[in-house]
This record gives sequence, C-alpha cells and structure tokens, in this order.
Amino acid sequence: MTESSDPIQKLIAELRKLPGVGPKSAQRMVFHLIRASTEDCRKLAEAILELKTNLILCSVCNNISDVDPCRLCADSRRDPKVICVVEEPFNILSIEKTGAFKGLYHVLHGAISPINGIGPDDLKLKNLLARLENGQVEEVIVATNPTIEGEATALYLSKLIKPLSVRVSRIASGIPVGSDLEYADEVTISRALSGRREY
Repeated sequence: MTESSDPIQKLIAELRKLPGVGPKSAQRMVFHLIRASTEDCRKLAEAILELKTNLILCSVCNNISDVDPCRLCADSRRDPKVICVVEEPFNILSIEKTGAFKGLYHVLHGAISPINGIGPDDLKLKNLLARLENGQVEEVIVATNPTIEGEATALYLSKLIKPLSVRVSRIASGIPVGSDLEYADEVTISRALSGRREY
C-alpha cells in the first residue's frame, strides 16, 4: 500500500493544509478521529460540506453568511450611522468579542499591496461607496491591520471617502496592555505617541 492511498496519511496531509496545523497536530487530530464514533466523524464531515455549500457573501457588507443580508446587517439594534471597515471576515469576530462596537461593518477581502499585485480595484469597495451615497452614514472607522498594506489601504479609503462629507477615523494602535516599552519597536511607539489622548 502506497502512502498516498493510506487513509491515515491522506487525512494527515489534508489537515496539514490548514493554517497553524503542523505534522504532529495533524497526526493527533487523525488519531482522535479514529477513536471518535462514526456519528461524530459524519457530523464533522457534514459541517465541513455545509460550510462550503451554504455560505455566501452578504450583498451589503461582504461578510460571509448563510443568509443575505447577513445577521449583522439585518439587526435593527445596530447603529447604521457608523460603518467599521475591516480587511477580512474574521476581523469582525475579533471586534464583536469586545462588545464595544454597535455599528455596521464592511469587509474589503484584502488590503492594497502593489508588491502582490493587489490594487484598489481588487477590493470590495463599490458597495461601500453605494452605502455612503444615501447620506445616512456619518462615520467610517477604518480598522485595517497596522501593516504597510493596512496603512496604504487606510490612506486610500480616507482620500476616497472624505469628499463624500463622511467622517473618516482610524482605529488607534500602539503599546499593548501588559507589555513593556523596552520591547516595542519604533513604529509602535511612534503610533502610540501620536494616538495619545487626554487622561
């Protein structure tokens, strides 16, 4: 029997394709599944297939959802005057965990990166501009990552949105709570100083 036809090795190889899963982790998962009931394995397989067959992009915000519009866009308790722009759908989960943001979202599905051949036309911007045309939105919070690509995207969005008489703000970034200045790089310290607020 060749390695590629061995079901154990085949599943290990597939699991290793997942982010953050190395050979040892993949092997542990496979042996866990071997010990699991057939029913549990079937439920896992069905959940993976359902993920691929039932998910769509929300026509309003581009979030991944099983309904259109997504549950966040359809929630009447959320503030429609504020839109938080993020790079990827999983960024929404991070913000939602805080419970601090009650507005709506917009997912770009990437960031401007000329070195990788990603320009503004490759981002989901058209429906963002359409959302701003009705005059209901008062502020756009740009929550792109504090990377070169994220900063370039934030700058581009600012120049694109400000002429529409919509306030554009950028999430603050700087020294994380619990860390030491000694270990922070110059850019982080610079951003922390420029983003300071009265205490």
